[in-house]
Amino acid sequence: MSQMPRQAALPTCPSCAEPLDAGDRYCGACGFDLSVVPRRTDDHPTLAMNGMAAPAAPAAPEALAAWATPAAAPHTGAPTPVRAPGVDADTSVPPTAGVRFDRPAEPEEYPLQAPDPRVAAEAGAVKVCVACRAGRVDDDGYCENCGHAQPRERDHMELESGPVAAVSDRGLRHHRNEDSFSLGRATLPDGSPALVAVVCDGVSSATRPDDASMAAARAAGESLLAALPQGAHPQAAMHEAIVAASHAVNALAGEPATAREHAPHQNSPACTLVGTVVTPGLLVVGWVGDSRAYWVPADRATPPARLTEDDSWAAQMVAAGLMSEAEAYADERAHAITGWLGADAYELEPHTASFKPDRPGVVVVCTDGLWNYAEAAEEMAEVVPLDAAVRPLHCAQVLVGHALDGGGHDNVTVAVVPFPAPPQGAGNA
Repeated sequence: MSQMPRQAALPTCPSCAEPLDAGDRYCGACGFDLSVVPRRTDDHPTLAMNGMAAPAAPAAPEALAAWATPAAAPHTGAPTPVRAPGVDADTSVPPTAGVRFDRPAEPEEYPLQAPDPRVAAEAGAVKVCVACRAGRVDDDGYCENCGHAQPRERDHMELESGPVAAVSDRGLRHHRNEDSFSLGRATLPDGSPALVAVVCDGVSSATRPDDASMAAARAAGESLLAALPQGAHPQAAMHEAIVAASHAVNALAGEPATAREHAPHQNSPACTLVGTVVTPGLLVVGWVGDSRAYWVPADRATPPARLTEDDSWAAQMVAAGLMSEAEAYADERAHAITGWLGADAYELEPHTASFKPDRPGVVVVCTDGLWNYAEAAEEMAEVVPLDAAVRPLHCAQVLVGHALDGGGHDNVTVAVVPFPAPPQGAGNA
């Protein structure tokens, strides 16, 4: 097998300035490929250290397209559209290929809403690592130079569908977003509207949790939107939607994992689910796991309420009278779930409940990435803006921001649904 010619020893790495040993072909500190470093010249470098460009030969074509890393989305304020991949490409001219004088420090976390380098770029643009700005990105979304996983589109998602909205965020500690959601609006046989929101949280200890949550949210949402116009009762439709989501997640167990799935176990894909259907006179919730739904009245004259009961170790301890709620949720075992969707689940037990509120308000459907920072219904109500029913996307942004400000230890996803469902044509479409 042919070998690349050996590069003459350099005193320091041109990328990170780490001292080099004779015969080094790669930098031991940053992994820089020394075989591509051109011979040093006595004239000025391509990019002066003060940032001013000096005359030089044109940069290599593959170095001209770099992915932008926009600032994180604001937690509150007017809705900010998520940037589409490739629209914020870095158009500054980098130094000649192989030489870096401006290599940024390795980030501890990637900025939110960064475009997904795995998505094919428009007009043949090359996918370049957002961390080192030098390496190409392979098909699995990893840099071939420094090995960093690239930001994904799912790191931050926002959607407003008429009067219902949702926001999902990777959080500040996780390397990917394993939550997902689906929203929709249906017309019942009597012509009245029905709003649908489903939120799913992938189980991190299982394989492919991000795929599981997406499959479940999509299947449940499609099932509800198909059944409600046919006259199915919303509570029965919710039960069948959870069953459909379970089948969708179970089907993933027979599919091979990607080459980059390095889980040290073989647990089947799994996730939790919580959903709601809101009509002009009825509020239905359904769930499996520890994702939750809260009721927050608009006038705040009556107390808010949590509409779901967790399938978790903590909930079992409280139900058995062995611990108080405060003691149970302070225990390190609190979030060990006892029910989930997936082929490894002991038995599928969909929970559903229906309510008839006597006043307007909103339903907050969320993963534990939010309710960890607003666990009691009263705490959740304090964070929900007073105009949540008419500005659902703003409300979802505020709630996600609350979780991030609190530490963002987990993925966080929240959907906001007004009650009663407004007539067709109303809302924020």
